[in-house]
Amino acid sequence: MSAPLYAFNFTLLDGSPAKLQDYAGKVILVVNTASQCGYTPQYAGLEALYRRYRDRGLVVIGFPCNQFGRQEPGSDAEIGAFCQKNYGVSFPMASKVDVNGATAHPLWHHLVRAKPGLLGTRRIKWNFTKFLIDRQGHIVARHSALTKPEALASKIEALL
Repeated sequence: MSAPLYAFNFTLLDGSPAKLQDYAGKVILVVNTASQCGYTPQYAGLEALYRRYRDRGLVVIGFPCNQFGRQEPGSDAEIGAFCQKNYGVSFPMASKVDVNGATAHPLWHHLVRAKPGLLGTRRIKWNFTKFLIDRQGHIVARHSALTKPEALASKIEALL
């Protein structure tokens, strides 16, 4: 039986459909991203993790979001070009989504309910919030923007 997480679908930056089911059996790091944020340099760390562990079963999925300080104002094409040019991003990037409120993508509703933040909050507080998901589709950890991607290496290795 697959975890409920795998029931979610999303659209990639290029407009093509994607299913979390396609990543079943992998360790997944889901991150809400933004191109004009103080944490934007975390793209480099996310890409480094992806390149280091992708052959062992890690996938990083970025979900651009413009809900925090309007720090992701560009189109999907502009976001993709920025990520490629400035950080060489090769991991899957979703089309821009909302992560909070009535218009939040269903995956993000699921993530915040399954793994609330500090003091039980069910909202994403800022860009570059990270959810680590094991090979069975269980959400094992939630990390704030303050957690640098490289700090997740030992947790990722333990799940691989």
